Amino acid sequence: MTITYPVKNGIYVNMTNRCPCACTFCLRQNGPGVYGSEPLWLEREPTVQEVCDSLAQWDLNHKDEVVFCGYGEPTERLEDLLEVAAWLKANYSVPIRINTNGLADLIWGKETAPLLAGKIDCVSISLNANNAEDYLKLTRSKFGIGSYQAMLDYTRACTHYVPKVVMTVVDQVTTPEEQEESRRICQQLGATLRVRPFES
Repeated sequence: MTITYPVKNGIYVNMTNRCPCACTFCLRQNGPGVYGSEPLWLEREPTVQEVCDSLAQWDLNHKDEVVFCGYGEPTERLEDLLEVAAWLKANYSVPIRINTNGLADLIWGKETAPLLAGKIDCVSISLNANNAEDYLKLTRSKFGIGSYQAMLDYTRACTHYVPKVVMTVVDQVTTPEEQEESRRICQQLGATLRVRPFES
């Protein structure tokens, strides 16, 4: 199984294939892996110890970051993710990022941003659209129309507990005008917008 894999000078962590969304532009639809990685479809979810053992194989203090981002939504395993993050903080100086759809509060039925304090250095949240209807069409979230507002609320909450909060939209599925509106939304929430390229 591919539990960790390199992207540029970072190490990405693939802990789960579960996700409450089925985004129309999701990389998972294009092939078994990304950035030249081995297949990211997991035979089973790795244990916390297996994740830590896989991370320990890399020279993490000379990497730019460790990113929880694989073929699934990392916060589906939030408690395990935070256990790995705590281990990283205790043993390495590398910054830690989560790439997320921002629906952790809906997944867990509670406010989850406070749990990130002291363990996560950056959260990157997929904004994807500027209103609830377009968001649902793009993400096909199993939580329905309320997903958009939940994602915005999660983003705002993260700004109180995480040093850097970024929101992303994909260049190929948004117009320049929509990107400007996304920028305004980010400013209101206290986040920074990143327009990311579509990775085929």
